[in-house]
Amino acid sequence: MGIMDGKLCMVTGATAGIGYYTAMEIARMGATVIIVGRNQAKCIASMKMIQKDSENQSVEYLSADLSSQAQIRSAARTFYEQHDHLDVLVNNAGAFFLRRKLSLDGIEMTLAVNHLAYFLLTNLLIDALKTSTSARVVNVSSGSHYNKHLDFNDLELKRFYSPMQAYGQSKLANVLFTYELARRMANAGITSNALTPGMVATDIWKKVNRWLTPLINPVMQRIAQTPLEGAQTSIYLATSPEVEGVTGKYYADKRQVRSSLISYDLDAAQQLWMISSQLVGLDGVGK
Repeated sequence: MGIMDGKLCMVTGATAGIGYYTAMEIARMGATVIIVGRNQAKCIASMKMIQKDSENQSVEYLSADLSSQAQIRSAARTFYEQHDHLDVLVNNAGAFFLRRKLSLDGIEMTLAVNHLAYFLLTNLLIDALKTSTSARVVNVSSGSHYNKHLDFNDLELKRFYSPMQAYGQSKLANVLFTYELARRMANAGITSNALTPGMVATDIWKKVNRWLTPLINPVMQRIAQTPLEGAQTSIYLATSPEVEGVTGKYYADKRQVRSSLISYDLDAAQQLWMISSQLVGLDGVGK
């Protein structure tokens, strides 16, 4: 018997890196796991590997490009056709874009993938989470959110695009979203926590650009954690009895730590929620 027997969990960005190992370890604990990835072939291959290595056949997949709101909505519809509840949602998928580009919805890609995908998918699955007796939302953020701020007059960095600014502010948005969701779900039986996995050698560093990657990747391999090591806090927040009922917190190395000062700004969190609702067409959600 595993501690997650009977639980249904979803992990986004689960065909590689931290997400893959998060899904693997949750499956080892006995949960039914739904992995989400944008490439169907990779989803199928990852599903089969997790089934084999975890000795748990209860692993499924949903194929969706999380930069597309239409595909997120389609994935949510497919989920509801197959399931009526969700115990754990791990929002893990993320990306880094060296140059400014737009999603199919006309939104700057870093914001679309790293924040709005978390926001939209979570809100679409709120009813399923509410059906669980004690649901958890786990949002993978980053230490890069420190010393960042959100310019609500230019969230999409139209005036000046910096990849590090775009990434850092998207990770700040993750924390603000986490805390606001915790407040809104306080009486709904849903906890919401965020984390930094630390410095991890994942594929995100291989996509920085064709010239920098050969320089960065060997360094990352020497000094960074492995994806399995980086996944430990995600796994902990998704499964540990120690955090049952704990909500609105930020974690590093499986310990509560303080996030950036601005991440506790209630007005900023509420404004971000309102703007995010408008950008994904879900006004009034999560109340």
